[in-house]
Amino acid sequence: MRALLIYPVFPKTFWSYDKILELVDRKVLLPPLGMLTVAAILPQEWEFKLVDRNIRDVTEAEWEWAELTIFSAMIVQKQDLLEQIQEAKKRGKLVAVGGPYSTSLPNEPKAAGADFLILDEGEITLPMFVEALAKGETSGTFRAVEKPDVTITPVPRYDLLELDAYDSMSVQFSRGCPFQCEFCDIIVLYGRKPRTKEPAQLLRELNYLYELGWRRSVFMVDDNFIGNKRNVKLFLKELKIWQEEHQYPFDFNTEASVDLAADEELMELMVQCNFNAVFLGIETPDESSLQLTKKFQNTRSSLAETVDKMIQAGLRPMAGFIIGFDGEKKGAGQRIIDFVEEAAIPTAMFGMLQALPLTALWERLEREERLRDSTQQDINQTTLMNFVPTRPIEDIAQEYIEAFWTLYEPKTYLDRVYRCFLKLGMPKHEAMSSLPTWVDIRALAIVIWRQGFKRNTRWQFWHHLFSIIRHNPGVWEHYLTMCAHNEHFLEYRQIVKDQIEAQLAEFKAQEKLLQQTNPEKVDALA
Repeated sequence: MRALLIYPVFPKTFWSYDKILELVDRKVLLPPLGMLTVAAILPQEWEFKLVDRNIRDVTEAEWEWAELTIFSAMIVQKQDLLEQIQEAKKRGKLVAVGGPYSTSLPNEPKAAGADFLILDEGEITLPMFVEALAKGETSGTFRAVEKPDVTITPVPRYDLLELDAYDSMSVQFSRGCPFQCEFCDIIVLYGRKPRTKEPAQLLRELNYLYELGWRRSVFMVDDNFIGNKRNVKLFLKELKIWQEEHQYPFDFNTEASVDLAADEELMELMVQCNFNAVFLGIETPDESSLQLTKKFQNTRSSLAETVDKMIQAGLRPMAGFIIGFDGEKKGAGQRIIDFVEEAAIPTAMFGMLQALPLTALWERLEREERLRDSTQQDINQTTLMNFVPTRPIEDIAQEYIEAFWTLYEPKTYLDRVYRCFLKLGMPKHEAMSSLPTWVDIRALAIVIWRQGFKRNTRWQFWHHLFSIIRHNPGVWEHYLTMCAHNEHFLEYRQIVKDQIEAQLAEFKAQEKLLQQTNPEKVDALA
């Protein structure tokens, strides 16, 4: 069987980092790990080709070669996925679709022409699919009634990637999260009991990347890396030895819950293994909203102190924030700005609350008849809320735009990065050294020219850089990388502003029309 794996396009998102990737001559931040895992689970006597459409289009020769096309996507990739399914069907290809989007909303890819829906987790449903193909079946839906044991998951097929196009690689240690946040679909898709791989199993994946020549960042894509603290510590102790033996070829980052800060041993192990950043789902400094959305783990201690502990330990914080919770009081955007500045969080991902399919929030809003449009094209930082909030959506959208704009004003951003890195814990070891490439030198020169000479950030740039070199010299390279991120946010905040304002204007026009034609419905939605 000749299987063509196609990964759909992401629209511009907070994590696109287009401007930064251009500087270092790369196309995409992360590879499609799910597709690589699918290729590893399917029969290895099959032939595989992978096309990541975030790098390039599928060629006609590849369409011609394929006997079977396989797709996977998140909700944000919905539009391109549906279009590519139709492209495959126009060419008479069998189409199999899986991934988070299809698992949540299977009727949509099916309506677009998908022949096979391989839903839930592939360790269980992919063998069902292979068996159906062997019987000559040309359509079917495959679902799992249980969660698979991830210790049987094979090493992903990293050899299928165009490695030079990616800035970081991805590996996965665990699936699932023990918490119960109302808006989160992770616990719906992967359960509340974290399942982990064996340490030796994940080290085999890292060995494979090492053998393929990878020597840059690796992202642990777990939705909560520390969901099972006992097992993650066992893994980190083995990883520490592996890193030492291989002269620290990789630096790591991941996602974790805020209770990481309460475990000093765990933070120390992570830093010793060369973890240098952690994404935290903080969501809001408003405790009433955290209680309402059942994010109780964020109410047990001071969030600002929690972030500070991680910084002091040597872990740069990235954090997610949400505006639009039920019962939220006016000024939520400013309260988020104040918190981000107080905690000195360089990277604050910010969005309006969205109801994701099958989540507890979705089900509650559906009962309350508050869902606006379940056929929305995607769910992104540039998307209006898809439900009726408890305060005017115009107020929420305006606060969101102003907060995003303020957080990524160049001087404000550089000051915040500086304050974080002044107190960031020093690395615990010497990483593998290599001579800078011409691409690295060119990228650094561009950042220095733009931020240190061309723009009105020049005073901050030089003052902060020399101060970091003087007071915390071990982090200066990491610090300059974060300065470079300003190139992305400077553009992206304008995209957010333009797109939200356009959607808001369209929303107001539709509401005005509805008021004229169906005032009873407007009153019901208000």
